[in-house]
Amino acid sequence: MNQQIKAIITGGASGLGFAVAQRIINDGGRVCLFDINDERGQQAVAELGENASFVNTDVSSEKNVQQAVTVANSNMQSINVLMNCAGILGSGRVLGREAPMPLDNFRRTIEVNLIGSFNVAKSTAAVMAENEAGVDGERGVIINTASVAAYEGQIGQAAYSASKGGIVGMTLPMAREFTRFGIRVMTIAPGVFHTPMVDGMPQQVQDALGAAVPFPSRLGKSTEFADLAVHIINNPYLNGSTIRLDGAIRLTAK
Repeated sequence: MNQQIKAIITGGASGLGFAVAQRIINDGGRVCLFDINDERGQQAVAELGENASFVNTDVSSEKNVQQAVTVANSNMQSINVLMNCAGILGSGRVLGREAPMPLDNFRRTIEVNLIGSFNVAKSTAAVMAENEAGVDGERGVIINTASVAAYEGQIGQAAYSASKGGIVGMTLPMAREFTRFGIRVMTIAPGVFHTPMVDGMPQQVQDALGAAVPFPSRLGKSTEFADLAVHIINNPYLNGSTIRLDGAIRLTAK
């Protein structure tokens, strides 16, 4: 990208999203973090400095997202990057020991992970479409976060895998539609990474997860995810695809 990066990052107050925010700030860009955790959001902005801002945002709410995008656009004076990292695990068996999975559990996972990504993407794209065109006519780039579970979902991941598979599925048609606006759409499908969720697991569990990765045989680093995100931003020929970032892991049934 030949202009200063001005990025909305959903789920940006922690984990992979925060790592991307750090990298963009260090490279001289600006970020607006969308998250539902006020305390974490304020802490993140304090750590990132004056080129960062925070808006409490429920990505599954159309009205909330529209308002948040308006605030972000005002704060940064334009938006040319969206990094969708907000998500929930939504684990649980379809046929549980006591009863089938409540439909609300499945619905909430889809609402946050899939609908949330679409919701922020369409509101942000509407703003990006008004940007002045850069090299190749580019006006912006949207990067979604899927998961290797989109391809090899494990037992207990029916809801999660469906939500992430939907993200993979909408990448190409959205990229094709947005060609006339000069907006690229890409997706990253990470494997097992150090995130607050994983870091809260017992050390032996973390070690076992890392050992399951063929090479390098360890958990992924958030900085490696951020490196790929920034490469996508800066490489204008990357469009309409999902990149697995997973150390060649292929998930087993359980």
